[in-house]
Amino acid sequence: MKPGIGIIGTGMVGQMCHLANFAANPACRVVAIADLRPDLAAAAAQKFGVSRVYGTHRELLADSEVSAVVIVTKRRATGPIVLDALNSGRHVLSEKPMAYTTVHAETLVEAARRQDLIYSIGYMKRHDAGVARALVELARIRADQSLGRIVAARGWCFGGDTGRAQDNFVMTGEARPDGLELWEDGPDWMPRAMRPGYDSFLNVFSHIINLARYVLGPSPRVAESSIETTGAARITLDFDGIACTLDLVNGAEGAWREGLTIDFERGAVTIELPAPFAEQEAQVIVGHNGQSTRLVRAASWAFRRQADAFVTDIVERRMPLASGADSVTDISLAETVWKRRASGRA
Repeated sequence: MKPGIGIIGTGMVGQMCHLANFAANPACRVVAIADLRPDLAAAAAQKFGVSRVYGTHRELLADSEVSAVVIVTKRRATGPIVLDALNSGRHVLSEKPMAYTTVHAETLVEAARRQDLIYSIGYMKRHDAGVARALVELARIRADQSLGRIVAARGWCFGGDTGRAQDNFVMTGEARPDGLELWEDGPDWMPRAMRPGYDSFLNVFSHIINLARYVLGPSPRVAESSIETTGAARITLDFDGIACTLDLVNGAEGAWREGLTIDFERGAVTIELPAPFAEQEAQVIVGHNGQSTRLVRAASWAFRRQADAFVTDIVERRMPLASGADSVTDISLAETVWKRRASGRA
């Protein structure tokens, strides 16, 4: 039987990046949506042909035809709703960050483990076809030693224009609702003045940290860090002797620039990521002996591939590329960096 998908949260991202993509997948059925904003929920249901609309996530979770949920709510409400969904026996894909503390993140992973459920986090860059192409190329280069050994890596994210489309979602004038259960927006030791910057850091920069771990290894150590209260930072992660320096600045204007370069003795492989909502693949550039080759791209979108993968993960009982269990590390690394700042070390 096709998985029955419920979408919890029908704002811009919920519609554009999730609802539209699951509705287009013939291997599943979008059976219900839930939103505390009734007019928005009704408009989204009409646009995407969803027959059942609920006012709360708990009402949706009472629907027996819903076997999996996609959760796209305000960030501090994500954890409690994910926990309710997992405890109800539903597979979950949630937007990141999964939580604001390692303790809360581990609570969610344990709930998924206890219920033997698929629990995936929305690090869609892992699903980018260009990233997959880069991994194949990196494996080949490391096997044949054509560029020598890896000597360093560097990543960057200079946030700007998100590449948002203007015509594939509907909105209403309703205010974002209150009344949701909210988890804390930081660990107990974190001063209140730091928490807005920490929120921005997790929301924007956890993507490139997660991607660096996907490419270089799952469990790096924070070697150095310098971070501002806004969340802008320079961080060096140590991947078993390979230093990867990340420059992170979140701006509101200009082009979105984000990527990762793996430096070898005789060349480099660079992944240039598209803006978050741009429907295109990452560009992969291989440098060797002063010459650069851009690998051929196709037409695909990481968010569509993420949605398709989630359905396949459910059907085949497959470990997600960005599982909840793996993604706890991103929260742990963020906590480490910000604790260094709180203690005067960053």
